[in-house]
Amino acid sequence: MFKKILVPLDLREPEVAREALATAEALARAFGGELRLVYVMSPIAPVIPMAAIPQHLLDDIGATEQADLAAAAARVGASGLAVSTAVRIGSVYPELLSEAEEWGADHIVVGAHRRSMATFLLGSTAAALARHAKCCVTIVRSPLKASFL
Repeated sequence: MFKKILVPLDLREPEVAREALATAEALARAFGGELRLVYVMSPIAPVIPMAAIPQHLLDDIGATEQADLAAAAARVGASGLAVSTAVRIGSVYPELLSEAEEWGADHIVVGAHRRSMATFLLGSTAAALARHAKCCVTIVRSPLKASFL
C-alpha cells in the first residue's frame, strides 16, 4: 500500500524527528516500503546587496545536514529497510511537496509539535503538507510545545 514514504526531519528538533521516523519505519516494515529522509534548509541571502558568496562556502552548504541524515539513514538501513536522503534549499513546505512529487512518494510521515501561539500565528508545516500533498499524510504528534525557534 505505502511503498515510498517521505519523512521530513527537522534536525534541530531530534525528539520530534525521532518519533516521526519510528512511525515511518513501522509503516515501511508493514508494507514493504522504502523511506526517504529529507531536510530543508533556508536559502542563504547575502546581507549586502550584490555580495558574492565564495564558492567554497556554497560547496559546504548542507554538508553537516547531509551527514546527520546519513547517520539516521544508516541506523534505519541497519535494520534492513531501504532508505535514501535528500537535503533541499528553499521554503520548507513547498520544497517538501516538490520532493514528494519528484520522488513519487505515496505517503508522507511528518512530526509536529503540540500547538502553541507560535503555530497558531505562523501556521505549521505539518498542516500545510496535510492540506496540499497529493498523497496520504500522517502527522505524528509530539508532546513538545512549539516555539518560535
